[in-house]
Amino acid sequence: MAGPLAGVKVLDLTTVFMGPLATMAMADIGADIIKVESLDGDMMRYIGPHKHRDMSALYLGLNSNKRSIALDLKHPEGRAALLKLVETADVLLYNIRPASMARLDLGYAAVRAANSKIIYCGCYGFGEEGPYAGKPAYDDLIQGASGVGWLTGQMMGKPGYSAFALADHLTGMSVVYCVIAALYHRARTGEGQSIEVPMFESMTRAIMSHHLWGRQFEPPLSGPGYPRQLASNRKPYSTKDGYLCTVIITDLHWSRFFTMAGCPEHIADPRFKDTSSRADNVEALYQLLEDILASRTLAEWMPLFEKNDIPALPMKSLDDLLDDPHLNAVGLFDRRVHPTEGPLVSLHEPTNWSASKPDRNRRHAPNLGEHTAEVLREAGMPQGEIDALLARGAAAQK
Repeated sequence: MAGPLAGVKVLDLTTVFMGPLATMAMADIGADIIKVESLDGDMMRYIGPHKHRDMSALYLGLNSNKRSIALDLKHPEGRAALLKLVETADVLLYNIRPASMARLDLGYAAVRAANSKIIYCGCYGFGEEGPYAGKPAYDDLIQGASGVGWLTGQMMGKPGYSAFALADHLTGMSVVYCVIAALYHRARTGEGQSIEVPMFESMTRAIMSHHLWGRQFEPPLSGPGYPRQLASNRKPYSTKDGYLCTVIITDLHWSRFFTMAGCPEHIADPRFKDTSSRADNVEALYQLLEDILASRTLAEWMPLFEKNDIPALPMKSLDDLLDDPHLNAVGLFDRRVHPTEGPLVSLHEPTNWSASKPDRNRRHAPNLGEHTAEVLREAGMPQGEIDALLARGAAAQK
């Protein structure tokens, strides 16, 4: 194994997006992720295009570099097998509600009794100290509750959600840094701990760090909402033959843009003369930008933006990304052959390391229970006990 988290063993009891995103990020930089699934498997196994019913595109995209063990945690022997794994694990991560973990008798106290140094991390909808504790939560609910739907409505004229699982992804990345921070704390002190990473609070913090705006002050200096990010004309701009994305921020860049566009008279416009003035008149500024960019083609605009060092890129579709020369040069998309699913396109972890370079391709996304016996043997369970678990339906091996 290689990578900065090499040697870290994570018991991953999560399903759907948020937890698997977090554990895949840790797997890609070296952690040994043991995906603990029910006998039916993670529900994402069954959503999307597939060659085999339990190996869908969504599942394959979220679970590379992991091992799968299938246990019935409601069965006493299945629960006992998990606690056997806890003895040599560094992290246990779950994303069901704490009350459900308690019903399985797998709360922090029970898990800590098996390993006092365990990092026990729960990621779920709402913090346990507030009145929403225990409520069910999915990405769409959290996007709506944390302001994403409202913000989209301010821009687009009607509420909407992000086109990908924004709350799951952002909270999943919060899980990663919390787990790594807890591992660092344990390395210094020898102390394990329980961590709570709630979706609602995590999303609200991220959004309000941009949009608290005038409500930062007491009494408020204005309402909430960063005007530039809410401007209805902040969007990919239509040219004669495609869409161009640009962010023009500094005085120098605006001066260069108006000059190269052939309208230098706007440089002296009092509405656009400096950063503060442009912020106060952002709707008019972006409408002007939209009108100017519509006058030429992408092929005409892009050399001008590059010559003047103004940030700009053509808008790309998902199909465009698969053929993007930069992404292919850095190897973000990896073509590999899965032992049961055949040729696949996979995504690499995009960071680079000078010393602890991860092995990005060490494992394919596992079949359900593919590593049950292997993982239990590593934990010290005799083969006879493993065979008995499988025979009594407390575990499964594919």
